[in-house]
Amino acid sequence: VQLQASGGGLVQPGGSLRLSCVSSGFTSDYSIGWFREAPGKEREFVAGVRRRGTSTVYADSVKGRFTISRDNAENTVYLQMNSLKPEDTAVYYCTGRDRDLILSGLRVVSNYNYWGQGTQVTVSS
Repeated sequence: VQLQASGGGLVQPGGSLRLSCVSSGFTSDYSIGWFREAPGKEREFVAGVRRRGTSTVYADSVKGRFTISRDNAENTVYLQMNSLKPEDTAVYYCTGRDRDLILSGLRVVSNYNYWGQGTQVTVSS
């Protein structure tokens, strides 16, 4: 299994970015999560989506600003990030698990067994 994250960049506060995570190699139902890691901080959960794409969960810090969605035909999961803040600056990682996790399980980093390479998001004026 491979996960390829893209779409990061430099954006001003209040701006938007859309991250993409293209997966390959999954042979059955799978869940996708986005985590982020800022300098000096632990990796933290951002958002997750179950196999059908209709069940999603978010960290409180991004709820109402970020939207996770998936296109199973294209094996792609998106993270639309609006109203970005400087504290959103981090390396963003997409991660996958080769089973359909329950919503609470999407938040747990140890539930995932495949990781992409990360994409840098910098929010600064």
